[in-house]
Amino acid sequence: MSHESRVYAVVGAAGGTGQALCELLENEGARVVRLSRSTGLDATSAAAVQQAFEQAAAEHGRLDGAVNLAGSLLLKPAHLTTEAEWLDTIHANLTTAFNTVRAAAKAMMQTGGSIVLMSSAAARTGLANHEAIAAAKAGVIGLALSAAATYGARGIRVNTVAPGLVATPLTARITGNEASLKASTAMHALGRVGQPGDIAAAIAFLLDPANSWITGQVLGVDGGLGSVRPR
Repeated sequence: MSHESRVYAVVGAAGGTGQALCELLENEGARVVRLSRSTGLDATSAAAVQQAFEQAAAEHGRLDGAVNLAGSLLLKPAHLTTEAEWLDTIHANLTTAFNTVRAAAKAMMQTGGSIVLMSSAAARTGLANHEAIAAAKAGVIGLALSAAATYGARGIRVNTVAPGLVATPLTARITGNEASLKASTAMHALGRVGQPGDIAAAIAFLLDPANSWITGQVLGVDGGLGSVRPR
């Protein structure tokens, strides 16, 4: 992949997938600006994200790509979901994605670039007890499609990755429970849950300028969860 000397901003860099992605890009010669709560970024704040991206572009002289990996996971039926949980889910997953698109588009307006957002297989396949998170992640897809249309003429590509269950600290309550893990694994046709590296590789593919004719796409990296029904 041709990531050498390119500059990427990764929101949510401290998470399992974020760390895997940053290491992958850096090993291929990219300069990665790691943004997360641990670096003091509140990704739900438009002003904070805007400032972070402006600073990254100023410091490195350019910005070639941006990724939003900030998010949360709420598994509850609608009638048991509180208003606060709903709002938190929307802010953590959809607002952070919008703020990333907004700031990245401004930074790349003259140069072009690639924006990659994080959706979920649950946004395209009905999974029980996923109402809030599925709604937020479906919103991410709509956001990406519209932004791809808006900024395509500027050479800015916008794509989305839609994972299945990935073993990260965020999903530890599922993957750390033998019964839950067994049930979840059975829903994935390839017979395993995802690893952070699976998602990182897909994001790196979409960032890669070698794939500069890809925009407005939702790449399912999900072991078949979103499209295949194993026996």
